[in-house]
Amino acid sequence: MTRHFLDVDDLSPSELADVLSLAAEFKKNGSPPELSGQTLAMLFEKPSTRTRLSFETGMTQLGGHAVFMGPEHTHLDHGEPVSDTGRVLSRYVDFVMGRVFDHDCLVEMAEYATVPIINGLSDIAHPCQSLADLLTIQELVEAQDASEPASGHGPRAFEDVSVAWVGDGNNVLNSFAIAASTVGLDLTIATPEGYEPSSDALARASDRGHSPALTNDPEEAVADADVVYTDVWVSMGEEDEREEKLAAFDGFQLNEDLLPDSASVMHCLPAHRGEEITGDMLESDRSLAWNQAENRLHAQKALLAYLDKNG
Repeated sequence: MTRHFLDVDDLSPSELADVLSLAAEFKKNGSPPELSGQTLAMLFEKPSTRTRLSFETGMTQLGGHAVFMGPEHTHLDHGEPVSDTGRVLSRYVDFVMGRVFDHDCLVEMAEYATVPIINGLSDIAHPCQSLADLLTIQELVEAQDASEPASGHGPRAFEDVSVAWVGDGNNVLNSFAIAASTVGLDLTIATPEGYEPSSDALARASDRGHSPALTNDPEEAVADADVVYTDVWVSMGEEDEREEKLAAFDGFQLNEDLLPDSASVMHCLPAHRGEEITGDMLESDRSLAWNQAENRLHAQKALLAYLDKNG
């Protein structure tokens, strides 16, 4: 059966650990041309910087090739059924990555495709971002362990890290909640009332063994956090909700007044400086945003190589 990656829990906990280990290895030592002669089709219904460049560069570094297909280059969901697109692409390429508006589009494509379908972003999930996020937190823990005197307790693990999400319960959070639960991160989610993550994502996170805590109080969420994570409040396609959301999220901005002095800051980018995060905070030495962006490349290379060997 073909392996797909539509959300984080398409990987078992041990498989997720293997992908993260491989990503760290690729980042440290470079990646061999494991996908020589193979092709990735990249289907984009939404604009992108990090997703396109990280996947395209990743395929090149792995010895393969990526083909960009924007809305004007494909009949995806207009003029041809998604099922037919999945069948046809499977005859041409070795992987398909889709950045789409409707998650069900990827689900349907995966039903008919005979090559791995990878979710590059959908309306309800962003699992490739979560892989990069976990790799970033793993590196933070390793760096802190290396800088501290030996405690006699051995290296810290994900279970020793407390993360607070402050902001919108969006697609990035849905996948991150599942990822955090899978590796045992202590996650507290602070959203305004009515902006919580999806109940389905929370249920699947709980199934992984570690239910995130929920609150509507950002100060409560960040009080003991090692890492505080946010994303834009107004996502693509939500521009007509802008004023309503800015009012609802008053008090949720990551700034010096809210954050503990020792907390690192994560943001998946692009950022709206002055809204969900201040420019000073994003540019500070506490910011992990640039590491997260780079780690999209290494995590996705590892995912592609893993799916190739285990598909």
